[in-house]
Amino acid sequence: MPERTSYDVVIVGGGHNGLVAAAYLARAGRRVLVLERLGHTGGAAVSERAFRGVDARLSRYSYLVSLLPPKIVHDLGLRFAVRRRSVSSYTPAVRGGRPTGLYVSTDEAATRDSFARITGSDREYAAWRRFYGMTRRVAERVFPTLTEPLPDRAALRARIGDDAAWEALFERPLGETVESVFDDDLVRGVVLTDGLIGTFAHAHDPALAPNRCFLYHVIGGGTGDWDVPIGGMGALTDALADAARKAGAEIVTDCPVTGIATDGGTAEVTGEHGTAGARHVLVNAAPQVLAGLLGEPSPEPAEGAQLKVNMLLTRLPRLRDTGVDPRLAFSGTFHVAEGYRQLETAYRQAAAGELPAAPPSELYCHSLTDPSILGSDLVRQGYQTLTLFGLHTPARLFTDDHDATRERLLAATLAQLDAVLAEPLTDCLATDADGRPCIEARTPLDLERDLCLPGGNIFHRELAFPYGTEDGTGGSAAARWGVRTAHANVLLCGAGAVRGGGVSGIPGHNAAMAVLGRE
Repeated sequence: MPERTSYDVVIVGGGHNGLVAAAYLARAGRRVLVLERLGHTGGAAVSERAFRGVDARLSRYSYLVSLLPPKIVHDLGLRFAVRRRSVSSYTPAVRGGRPTGLYVSTDEAATRDSFARITGSDREYAAWRRFYGMTRRVAERVFPTLTEPLPDRAALRARIGDDAAWEALFERPLGETVESVFDDDLVRGVVLTDGLIGTFAHAHDPALAPNRCFLYHVIGGGTGDWDVPIGGMGALTDALADAARKAGAEIVTDCPVTGIATDGGTAEVTGEHGTAGARHVLVNAAPQVLAGLLGEPSPEPAEGAQLKVNMLLTRLPRLRDTGVDPRLAFSGTFHVAEGYRQLETAYRQAAAGELPAAPPSELYCHSLTDPSILGSDLVRQGYQTLTLFGLHTPARLFTDDHDATRERLLAATLAQLDAVLAEPLTDCLATDADGRPCIEARTPLDLERDLCLPGGNIFHRELAFPYGTEDGTGGSAAARWGVRTAHANVLLCGAGAVRGGGVSGIPGHNAAMAVLGRE
């Protein structure tokens, strides 16, 4: 702990949301202390050299930006930039016994032709255009509300102003909407995947978990585009830490917090090296972690359901589909085993306690868009990064013999990838200074251990629709901003807040606004 022991605000956790809150509050003249358990700031949004002796800075956990509002970048004067991907996705397929694939990009003619080759008509492409035209209109109306006080349900519906869109995204299970709009199994699967990122549920989940996940994946920036952080995720969190420090916030790393005590008016935060008092405490951690710090019963965690694999390649692998350049295929989201029926089968197997026989996953090559994350020698030699995100692998599958299960899942996942490649991926893997392949895998339990995410849930808890209660959101500023807890002066500023999840900074912004009494 620093010498000072009294602050206006103590922030528990130096991930990107905590840093956003710290920068806003310090710029407003508040005395702010940030306490971070790890030896560095950034949380899940970091760039690290994952492989010994190799000059490659990987976005180790989170890796793309969609939900970060330009408002936050502007308000805080961040020296941070993103680059838009021209390719949205590529999905390998076999048609007429020949390898091909569904290619979606900003090139409308190429995309239309690809749909026609895959589906045999223009109908699915027309449906695709209508559907994503609808989601874009919803994005344009919803995204600006994320940095405003919470609208209630009726107000958000009125703001969207499209009853059919509201019904499709907020009322009916996502599977019903997908099946009513699209006919082709592959196209249906590509659409559904945005509802399953880190979310273990089936397409017709009556609780609408895929709908909530899907919504946050298609409203980012008011367009739904997923952008590449230049310099990796660490460039963002380094810029945020610099902004917070320049504004006067104190940031202490290697300082795990062990307890929080509050009477609703003042609070004390205890760490391994002392205690600091504060008027407000902002917690950039899951609600289960907060409960433990308060000494209260912990809610049941919502388990995570993803496999994250980081790789460094000496070159991109050749594809069985010779009609597409691997540099185009891997510069967007590369879907593997993500047909609609495949996703349902994988879900049912995992729900029954089995590893999916054909694990669905999606891959992306960051270095194609931003080669600055690689050392100049690696760039010159043609090296590339590859990130894989696997679906439908809930934490429960790893509770017995975790390491062996992880290896079996990784092998099965790479086998599905190899099935669409013209050469084994292992032939393209680089090696580190010890001669080991440059590949690492992280399960939900690894994330629980490394990042204190209960159940490995990347959203901290179940995502919520971005609105308040039916009867309005009056009451405290914390309630109006969607960051309240059971204690008036303890607020959530992480992904567990309403409108949390993803690399956005939105919960940090909203918690700061609640403390400052902004409307």
